[in-house]
Amino acid sequence: MKKNHGPAFRAAHLDLAKCQTCRGKAVIKGVFHELPCVQCNASGWVTAETGEALPLDALVTQLSIRLQAAEHQIAQFSCFKPAGAEAQYNENNRRGPGATNFTGD
Repeated sequence: MKKNHGPAFRAAHLDLAKCQTCRGKAVIKGVFHELPCVQCNASGWVTAETGEALPLDALVTQLSIRLQAAEHQIAQFSCFKPAGAEAQYNENNRRGPGATNFTGD
């Protein structure tokens, strides 16, 4: 094991799994109402290797890393622009009444 002095330069990416007790919902069903899950600190996520709840500060960091990765993936998929007939159908061609869009439908 390598000796380290001070904090790491980058946040470590931990593998997370859904909590088996609450099935990732963060609450369990009580007799009359829903209760926060004690197994996962009411987050719905645990470490994949041990199944233990993460401390809240580590959990916030890991969820933020996952959220940023998901937003990056969504941004990659939404950058596709329509081409061909679809692009022409959606843009304004100023051929309709009052210079509005005419599609010919």
